Amino acid sequence: MLSPLTRVLILALLCLSALLGFLFWRRQNARRSLGGRISPPKLAWLLYAIFLWFLLCPLVALDSAVHPELRRVLGAFGACMWVRGLAELYMLYVSHNWKPPYGIGHDVLSILLLLAGLSWYQVHRTGTPSPLDSWTLSLLALVLVSLFIEVLYATLFFQAVQGHTTGEDGIWFADEEQARFRRINRMTFACNVPLYAGLAALLCVAMGLHP
Repeated sequence: MLSPLTRVLILALLCLSALLGFLFWRRQNARRSLGGRISPPKLAWLLYAIFLWFLLCPLVALDSAVHPELRRVLGAFGACMWVRGLAELYMLYVSHNWKPPYGIGHDVLSILLLLAGLSWYQVHRTGTPSPLDSWTLSLLALVLVSLFIEVLYATLFFQAVQGHTTGEDGIWFADEEQARFRRINRMTFACNVPLYAGLAALLCVAMGLHP
């Protein structure tokens, strides 16, 4: 299974993500901040995506116990996400010209990248996948599902705000008060439950907590 160091780092990053998420929620909702208020379901989704895409995938890619081909897939995806994250932060807080279609395009490219990497692994692997291989493949499957869901969210959000995401008064988050975001928030809550359950199951297996 994953190395002891990787397991410790996963727990540390999980706790750090929860703390930073709480601080972000207080800052974003306590006063009028750039991007507007954020609802609890959307905050939960944001934390989920950041932890899974930006932290867990690169961390697993660095573990030498993981199959080399799967490490390449996770590493390429993690690098691609970090480039996106830095670019998106600049567009949000500096140039104020972020639009959901940019993220949707990146999500589609990420999906294609993962599918290509998985196809390469399937062609070049030998023998039956090890338990760690199966765990890593399950992680990648969860990532793929989350990317498809993100495309749906971004599309619905862009329609709800009618493209008003640019400028210093742009809206980046769905709050819990406006009627136009109610369907998005309900959908996000409904999807958060199985997504968090899947992630929790994977982390339990990684920590050796499964029966």
